[in-house]
Amino acid sequence: MSLPKFVSGFTVIPVAYPHSTHILYAKAHESSSKSTKSTFPPERTLFLVNVPVDATERELSLFFRYAGTVERVVFDQNDLGDPELQEHASGSGSGSDEEDSDSLESSMEVDAEENAETRPRKSRKDKKKDEPAPPTVVPLPAGPHRALRKTGAVAHIVFLDSSALTKALTPSPKPRSWPSSEEPRGLARYRALYDERRPPLDIVKAHADTAMELYEFELAKSRRKSTYRKGEAIVDEDGFTMVTRGGAYGKTLGGGVAVASKHFEATGKTGSKKKKESKEKTSFYAFQKAEKQRQAVMDLKKNFEEDKARIEKLKRSRRFKPY
Repeated sequence: MSLPKFVSGFTVIPVAYPHSTHILYAKAHESSSKSTKSTFPPERTLFLVNVPVDATERELSLFFRYAGTVERVVFDQNDLGDPELQEHASGSGSGSDEEDSDSLESSMEVDAEENAETRPRKSRKDKKKDEPAPPTVVPLPAGPHRALRKTGAVAHIVFLDSSALTKALTPSPKPRSWPSSEEPRGLARYRALYDERRPPLDIVKAHADTAMELYEFELAKSRRKSTYRKGEAIVDEDGFTMVTRGGAYGKTLGGGVAVASKHFEATGKTGSKKKKESKEKTSFYAFQKAEKQRQAVMDLKKNFEEDKARIEKLKRSRRFKPY
């Protein structure tokens, strides 16, 4: 059964794969907004539907190379935020603004060069020598895997001239083969991705070790730049420990020389906080009051018996003993 040449205003473009045939639907791009027209000129833009999920810009450019030179390929209009496309959309723009920005940039560059020349070269070299180079992290193996898109994705192909668009919309008598690529596709892609996500242990160990070295390097760098913190001694550029005020007894927790605090010098007491008293109420309920009175009576009886025994002991010790 032969394929139709047109379906609902779209040109049918069959694509030949090694074991199957894929169908692309194409027509000239149409838009009413000015920004979209400047980004996708209607006379040079081809609108594609049912793009293969693993298609790349290179493959689409090679596939339509028979029609003409492809300027750019945009998938699903997700790349409209790209600054390059925004420059295309702005087009010629206002020439005076561009000239002003160019003149400002050139003047800023000249000022930067003059400032760099006025600075002493020796200090700049010394700073570069003093700063150690950060360790490099051994990367994990990663290959060039193509990005997968949703089924039935769309794409815009912008040609350099309008004649290429006319040629691309001409129905083809037989399917055209899809361009070959070194990047794995299909099941081979998933096999390669599986192997890359399970690298050898020696590579994983080297990656982890170098990553920890970089972390320790950044941590030491941040400590050098940070200000004094409690528990750390302040060391100046010459390597001498500076005398600082801190700590209750004039010593920092992490070492170094320090001066006693003003509170300790004035009172001789540390600034330790008092223990907070419990907020539990002991005489709120009736049984608590009764228990408290009972305990007080028992304490009085106990103290009375102790005093009575102590008095009897004193009386015995003062008794006259002639023999």
